[in-house]
Amino acid sequence: MKILLFDLDGTLVRAGGAGRKALNRAVQNVFKVRKDCGELSLAGKTDLVNFAEAIEHAVGRKPTRRDVDRVHEEYIRVLPHFVRVSLRAKRYELTAGIEGLLKALAARKDEVALGLGTGNMERGARIKLGPSGLNGYFPWGGYGSDAYHRHLLLKKAVARAKKHHRLRRVDPRDVYVVGDTPLDVAAGKKAGYRTVAVGTGFSTWAALRRSKPDHLAKDFRNVEAWLRWLSLKPATRKKR
Repeated sequence: MKILLFDLDGTLVRAGGAGRKALNRAVQNVFKVRKDCGELSLAGKTDLVNFAEAIEHAVGRKPTRRDVDRVHEEYIRVLPHFVRVSLRAKRYELTAGIEGLLKALAARKDEVALGLGTGNMERGARIKLGPSGLNGYFPWGGYGSDAYHRHLLLKKAVARAKKHHRLRRVDPRDVYVVGDTPLDVAAGKKAGYRTVAVGTGFSTWAALRRSKPDHLAKDFRNVEAWLRWLSLKPATRKKR
């Protein structure tokens, strides 16, 4: 069975900056400051890393775990509002071709297992995915709430895949990490898995090429190419 672990932001959806805005508001509400994390790069990292960096940037000291927990709680409270704002402004969108690819892969449930491999905390990931209608494709995953380092949450995702699909063993060569940043590629490689970089998100094409993924795609529209990378036969067309 092939296991695909999908990043979320920039890979499955573009949420119009809802996560960044929610983190800014959460830090401001918890610490009563006006400074935000506007100049910090959040893409490709775990929420635990992003929360800690945002807090340190705003208050000028290393955060405690309690600080991070308080920001996380407030972030989850305000995130739905900012997702709705993005929807109303028509800034929330699915990446090109993702629905068609997921539908094609989900039809091969005996050959393919779909999961999340995202730096988002699990509750935050589900909130962001809510309007997309894609949550149902991903019954399990690895999340930023599982580990501080991204390659470890990918390992957790594979452990959940084994349990969910009752697999005796998983060959690392059958696990594919799909993401839109070089950090996604680096984490997949460190975990020992195959990697696919997509130009749907927040990194330049040149940066994605330099990260040397196993496969590189502009988006998800070429389903046949994705099936070929996964060593899956194309779907047979019914004769009329």
